[in-house]
Amino acid sequence: MSSQPQNQQILAVVGPTASGKSALGIALALQLNGEIINCDSVQVYQGIEIATAKVPLAERQGVPHHLIDFVAPEVNYTAGEWARAAAQTIDEIEARGRVPLLVGGTGFYLRALRRPFFASPPTDLQLRQRLNGIRERKGPEHLHRILQRLDRAAAAHLYPRDWPRVQRALEVFMQTGRSIRAQKDLRPEPHDSTRRLRILALNPPRAQLYKRINERTEAHFAAGLVAEVEGLLAQGVPPESNALGAHGYRRVVEYLQGQCNLSEAIEQTRLDVRHYAKRQLTWFRHEPDVEWFEGFGDETGVQDSVLQSILEDA
Repeated sequence: MSSQPQNQQILAVVGPTASGKSALGIALALQLNGEIINCDSVQVYQGIEIATAKVPLAERQGVPHHLIDFVAPEVNYTAGEWARAAAQTIDEIEARGRVPLLVGGTGFYLRALRRPFFASPPTDLQLRQRLNGIRERKGPEHLHRILQRLDRAAAAHLYPRDWPRVQRALEVFMQTGRSIRAQKDLRPEPHDSTRRLRILALNPPRAQLYKRINERTEAHFAAGLVAEVEGLLAQGVPPESNALGAHGYRRVVEYLQGQCNLSEAIEQTRLDVRHYAKRQLTWFRHEPDVEWFEGFGDETGVQDSVLQSILEDA
């Protein structure tokens, strides 16, 4: 168990993609004797490099990073698995007398830590591929209509376009014959550290954020993203895997399968990532107790403001 004082803050740096979360996390870790726990659902995967914005080892400035680049890309790593690993890593960091910093934009991961999930069945790749195909052909709302027929209670609590959660509810029902909501009663208690969790969110100007996203997408393709995906597919990574379903990868798979040309893949990726950034902002605005900071995390002024706020409340 943790040896830290019971009022020791555990920090989470969140926000939309391309907002400078990693830069802010490293800056805070250097000032606070911290270690970073990755909270990005794509950065957990090995071999998924170019479009993930993983901080290269040489640029981490000696700050230890955990739960990054450690899962084989053909494995569908879940939020529940991450939350259990994150809780253990928090204990280990605090036992060393250091400060844990959760850094990343996957709000579902953070929610899984704060409100643990029940033990769900393992992912059935064939079932997921079938549901992915339905979604691609008929849209996410069609999956929601299927869920309404099979599991009305779950469907009533999910937005029709929130397809990741709708699809998972379908998978659980189809694999177990039970509603995902009924099984949620079996969820364990949150890790005790979550009572000390302080969430710091970045809110950069929207136009500047979208400009960064567009430029970064072009840079990823120029850096060899297509060749990276070709190599992963050649290694046997399923095209329907979570890793290759990520933004920046899914459209490359479609291009390699002949479903679009390269220009269309690049433009659709830009659009996908901009929409994802918007959904991330919406997600964190609906989470409780989130503190917002205007600007990008790689700006010195923002870093100073966040650090000052942390130290004032310590």
